[in-house]
Formats: sequence, C-alpha cells, structure tokens
Amino acid sequence: MIRPFRFIVVFVVLAVVAAACSRGGVSTDRADIDRADTTTTSTIPTSGDAPTSVPDGDESPDPSAPTPSTPATAVPEVEWSDCGAGECATVLVPLDHDQPGGRQISLHVERLPATGERIGGLFFNFGGPGAGAADLIGRFGVPSSIREHFDIIGMDPRGVGRSTPLACGLDAATLYSADPTIEDETDVTELVGISIRYANDCEAAKGDVLPHLGTNDVARDMDLIRAGMGDDTLSYVGYSYGTSIGQAYAELFPDRVRAMILDGLVDPAPSGIDVAIEQAQGFETALTNWAADCGRRSCGLSDPLAAVDRMLALAEDGVASSTDNRVFGPGQAAIGLAYPLYDQSLWGALDSAIAQAIDGDGAGMLRLADSYAGLVDFSIYFAVSCLDSTWPRSTDEFLARAKDAATVAPRFGEAIVNDYIRCAVWPVDPEPVGGVTAAEAPPILVVSTTGDPATPYENGVRVAERLASGVLVTFEGEGHTIVFQGSGCIDALAHEYLVDLDVPDDGVRC
Repeated sequence: MIRPFRFIVVFVVLAVVAAACSRGGVSTDRADIDRADTTTTSTIPTSGDAPTSVPDGDESPDPSAPTPSTPATAVPEVEWSDCGAGECATVLVPLDHDQPGGRQISLHVERLPATGERIGGLFFNFGGPGAGAADLIGRFGVPSSIREHFDIIGMDPRGVGRSTPLACGLDAATLYSADPTIEDETDVTELVGISIRYANDCEAAKGDVLPHLGTNDVARDMDLIRAGMGDDTLSYVGYSYGTSIGQAYAELFPDRVRAMILDGLVDPAPSGIDVAIEQAQGFETALTNWAADCGRRSCGLSDPLAAVDRMLALAEDGVASSTDNRVFGPGQAAIGLAYPLYDQSLWGALDSAIAQAIDGDGAGMLRLADSYAGLVDFSIYFAVSCLDSTWPRSTDEFLARAKDAATVAPRFGEAIVNDYIRCAVWPVDPEPVGGVTAAEAPPILVVSTTGDPATPYENGVRVAERLASGVLVTFEGEGHTIVFQGSGCIDALAHEYLVDLDVPDDGVRC
C-alpha cells in the first residue's frame, strides 16, 4: 500500500463536477444566484518590511514614523506541549491580516524538536489544498541527518484539519456522483446544480471566512509562527500545493528565507483553466507511460489504452460493484483513473481494476476512487483554488474550454477543467498569487520530475526561470514529488543545501 503522504502531496485538479450554461432550466448567470456579496479586497504586501510586534498600549506612535505596508501584528505565543511523537501548539492569528486587532482564528502546529545542534525551524507542507501537515511530520520519515539540526514543523493551514476547519459545501460522494463529460441537458442540470448548491452552502455557513483562505494568508500565518518561535529566518520544504505556499512566502518575506526546496511545482502565473489543461496533458503522458510499462510487465491487458477507453465507456452507463450496492460511474472513473498515476507502486492496482471493470465489476475502480476522495477536504480545496487563480465567471466559457481540453487530453481534459465550475459561481472574487519572482530571496531549489503527472515537469522549468534565485534540479523518473522519498542523488543534494547551504549547480540532473 502506498504511503499516504505521497498522495496528500497533490495539487488536486480532478474533482468531477462539470460546467453548465443557461440551458436545462438552471440559471448560471452569477447575478441570478441568490447570495449576498461577500467579496472583499485587501492590500497584499510585497516584501517583509511590516513589523512583527506592536508597541505597549500606553505608548503613542511616532507621527513622523513611516506608515508600514500593512498594520502591525503582534507576535503570537507559541507554547509547546507533548503530543504523539512530538510537541503541539495552538497559535492564534488574525483572520484578516489587514485587521490584526480583529477576529482571531486558531492554527494547529506540531513539531519534532531537533535532536542535536539546532539550526532553526524547517517547515514542511505535503500538498493540498485541503490536506493538513501537522500530523504527517511524524509519519513522513524525515532523515535523521536533517532532524539532527532542525525542528521539523508541520502546520495545518487555515481552514484545514485542526486549524479552524471550514466545514461547508457537499460531501465527496455527492461531488463525484455526476458525469464530468457533458452529453446532454440532464448532465448540465445536475452538474451545475451541484456547483451552485456547493457554493451557496459555503457562503451561508462561512461567508465571512471565505475571503481569508488564500495562500497569501497561509504564508503570513507561517511567518507569524516563525516569529513566535524566536527564529529570524525559516527553512522550508514544500511539495505540490506546498510549492505555492513557498512561493508566496518568498515573495512576501524574501529576507526571512534561509533555505527553500520546492518539489512538484505549481506555477501560479497562468490562469486556473490553463493550469488545469496542462495538468490534464500531464496525466495523459503518465497514462501513456503506464500503458508502455503494462505491456512490458505482461499485465493482462492486451491493449492497455484501448482497455482504458472501454472502461470509461462502460462507466458512462454504470458498472455494478460486487462488494456493495454502489455503481461505478463516470465521476468515479475520472478520479479512480488518476489516483494510481501519482505513483508507480499503484500501477498494478490500476491494471486489475480496469480488467475487473471490463468484466462487469466496478469494485476495483471504486476502491481507487474512494482512496482519492478520502485524501482531501474538498470544501477548503475549492475555497483556496477559487481564490488563488483567475477563473471565468461564465459557465458557458468553462464548458467551451473543457471541450477544447478534451482535444489535447482526451481521457482527462474535460473532467479536469469542468472540476472548477464552482469557481464561476464562487461568492468571493479571486486574489491570485500570480507569477512570483522573490527578487531578494536567497537561492531556492526547484525540484521537478520528468514523469510527474500532477505538476508537469515544465512547471518547474518555468518557475525556476522566473524566480530571481531559482535553481532547477531535474529528477528523471515517474511519480509526483521525490525529495526524501528514495532517490539518493536528490536526497544528498537536499541535505547539503538545507544543512550547509551548499547550492547545487543550476540544471543538475538525477
């Protein structure tokens, strides 16, 4: 069985709620959706020059002092107590970082204290959005040579896990019950209806919180924890969506970065749909690699890609499961097919699940889909995704772009693009992270895998070129992310960089 962190390290783009237009009796005009306007705007600092403490209450500010880029925020208390394999803390931070004296929310943080001579805190984020990091640091298996010198820190991002969870929207079973490929008016009505229900529920339950869940806010939270620990700088390892957090942090606080490794790169510069199409192509490439390997392994499928197409066609009409009363449908097919492509150790499970489905039993594919759906809290996933990128506000445009995506990624394109139809009706306007340069940051290692299905290799190339101090490290292989996951070459580079600040040559390959 695959280690769970390998799949929490995902910039997941494979939910399967589809787009809709104004057909089928469902209004898709944003103005026609009955909800209050919760859109807000905020000033995002572009450097780390905002003070991290406020004067005592009896002190008056100096009227001649320059106005900071954001209001001053008090350094939070970080008090550790024993828990599990390490220590835990509950840290209070502002819900709105532009209103530091306003409502506070709690963040759950865990650490494994350094076992030897301490350099500082090393923050890990294993991906998402919608996956916590706190309880994973004890299971990830950070090398002892790294643990010797660093407090290993895992923070559940705001809205996730035990950090003031969002808890809105619809359950995963409902989200994946619909067909992501639009054939008729019934598909349109069902899918856009689910999207509107999802957005309306989140607005009704958490409308005041939704504007403050973006990745820039998560980066500011991480900086407050750094300050609360008494460290002048931090070191960071981010996987998949964690690379978005790292990029945001480096842009906001470049002078507070000691060392940073970004593995499995999310490129925040393109539009959300453009990123989705690129990822769909990445999954098509990974599927082709699986099919070639399937032939070499004599996996039991005489024509693997034809078998996939047959499985997808059968799923359109539904395939009964032999283990329960459920039916395997096209929604589960999209995520069930994607899940094992994240790691080669699950390719054999995909072989058997496809063969089983073709023989009339959907149980194997349902197990794969269930495993995927259980990884991420989808309420926070879409809340963050809709904030972090630009999206069309027209569901007609979503439908059209999804059909376009199917021409370049026939098995994944439409499902991946249609996943984000909720962002067309989301009640909060985006505040994109955008293309990050981190002009004053020290060297940042960008690790990209040539066969990565979820965050294609080219993402890392682009991000490394855009970062003022980006250093590209290429891993030639399959799977999603690689640092501290079995490559001696990559792990040696990571160790020398994190501990000794020994920066490898740009373009090195493992």
